[in-house]
Amino acid sequence: ILRPKYPVQKLYAFSTIQEVEINLTVIGQYVDYLVKEQGVKNVFVNGTTGEGLALSTQERKQLAEEWAKHAAAIGASGIAGIAPFFFKPTNKDTLVAFLREVASEAPGIPFYYYHIPPLTGVKIRVEELLDGIKEQIPTFQGVKFSDTDLLDFAQCVKNHKEQFVLLYGVDEHLLSALAVGATGAVGSTYNYLGKKNNLMLEAFAKQDLALAQRYQFCTGEFLSFVFKLGFGVAQTKAVMTFTSGIPMGPPRLPLLSASVDFIEKAKAKMTSLIL
Repeated sequence: ILRPKYPVQKLYAFSTIQEVEINLTVIGQYVDYLVKEQGVKNVFVNGTTGEGLALSTQERKQLAEEWAKHAAAIGASGIAGIAPFFFKPTNKDTLVAFLREVASEAPGIPFYYYHIPPLTGVKIRVEELLDGIKEQIPTFQGVKFSDTDLLDFAQCVKNHKEQFVLLYGVDEHLLSALAVGATGAVGSTYNYLGKKNNLMLEAFAKQDLALAQRYQFCTGEFLSFVFKLGFGVAQTKAVMTFTSGIPMGPPRLPLLSASVDFIEKAKAKMTSLIL
């Protein structure tokens, strides 16, 4: 998670041992890496990069508890829910009804809607969703907006920024989202380019657009390179491993581990950017 006020916060991807069981033993080490090397202050646990939907309920609970322990936290500062993606809601009212039921299971914790239509296929506009949602879901706190529709996002900012937290989730477009008023960000690249994104936030806050663009272009250059090689959650875990030096383990099926060729090329590209 990133926040323009300065501290970059960020997203976490879970680690596994070779049998593809979750490996809780490296979380403390990874927390230290995120804080000291990438400037990370908060984590978004069990999200997309963390393969949250590939985990059992018990595994997700174990991970959340372990992260909270190493972060010296008492509990979660918020929970998030995505839209159903098999039997999909087709209108705002249906989606709100679903989210209301989810949020009601934790009535004392702020609730966020995780908007990620490229994966869920649910394209109900967030601008429309936010209108009146607080009356339906009293704990509703904001949105993680993982889509490139900046028109929708900008309207959310224009109409709801004073009421809700609006986190942007497409890393290569973060500077554009900041320009229209994003409250912060959540993204996978902050696992390994968090420091550069922190510098981008600082440059943006100082109104040094040229410098902010340089850091945004850095993220874009790396992603443009690895997209051509084939890049997804499994490959992200490989990048996290060689960048941090902490084994992230293999992904769970149906994802397959990154190839040796990908790792070698991505590592060389990352090294050229960092140097």
